[in-house]
Parts: sequence; structure tokens; C-alpha cells
Amino acid sequence: MRPVSRALAPHLTRSYAKDVKFGADARALMLQGVDLLTDAVAVTMGPKGRTVIIEQSWGSPKVTKDGVTVAKSIELKNKFQNIGARLVQDVANNTNEEAGDGTTTATVLARAVAKEGFDTISKGANPVEIRRGVMLAVETVINELKRLSKPVTTPEEIAQVATISANGDVEIGLT
Repeated sequence: MRPVSRALAPHLTRSYAKDVKFGADARALMLQGVDLLTDAVAVTMGPKGRTVIIEQSWGSPKVTKDGVTVAKSIELKNKFQNIGARLVQDVANNTNEEAGDGTTTATVLARAVAKEGFDTISKGANPVEIRRGVMLAVETVINELKRLSKPVTTPEEIAQVATISANGDVEIGLT
């Protein structure tokens, strides 16, 4: 069988629509996206956290101090940076669904884990082994938190937790 000339059959020429990057280049761009998203979310952390103004396609801008809302609003033009940002968005979303709070803290922790993981991979570590180590650490931390936790049973304790969750607003905490 004779090969077909590309000039005679250009439709048989492979063209890849995807921009593919590997290794350190891909990790660096993804980490830039992680940093951009985390920098925007981190300012909302804690009772003295600041608000963020989010432009919306319709209506007034949204003003929020909610980490997951800030995270969801970010979409980066560079697709590799956006992949990094989306990974951290997933962390914020999962935290919000599971716990209902703590999304800013989870986002900041995700950046730290990503930076350390990427740095360790660039030094030759096996990514699968890193994941195993992280999962083992998560299990250990969860067990320790369960051991240290205290049941909340009285109305006063419930009001204290609610007040903290409402960024220190006692009126909301009591309702």
C-alpha cells in the first residue's frame, strides 16, 4: 500500500487542538493559577478578613467574605493556570458541601500542599507515593481531631458555635 501525500489528502493530516505541556512547565503554570485564586480567597480569612468585590455579568457587583464564592468566581484566561485554579475551586466546593464552612482555610491549605507536592516532585519524588503520604496524613489528622473534639450539647454551646460561624455576630448566633 502506497502512502497518501498530505498535499493530496490534507484531511488525513493530524492536527491537535490541545496544547499539551509536561513536567516542570505544566506544574509552574498550574501553581500560578493556584496562587492567583488563593491570593484572592485568602484575604477573606478569619473574623478580621476583608470583603471581595466580584464583577457580575448582570446587575450590581457582588460583595462577599465567603471563600467559596470568591473561588467560584475566578476563571483564568491561561488554560494551564485555570487548571490549577479549578483544582483549588474543587477543594473549596468539597469543603463547603461537607462542612458548610472553612473554605478559605481549605483553600490556603490546598495551596501549601500543592506547592510542597510540586516541589517534591521536581526533586524526583514519585507522585503516587506523595499522594499516599498525604492521604495517610489526612487520616491521622482526622483521627486526632475526633479524639480532641468535644460534643456540643447545651444551648449555650450551640449559640457559641453559631456565633463563631456567623463571624462573631452574637445576634445571628442566638437565633
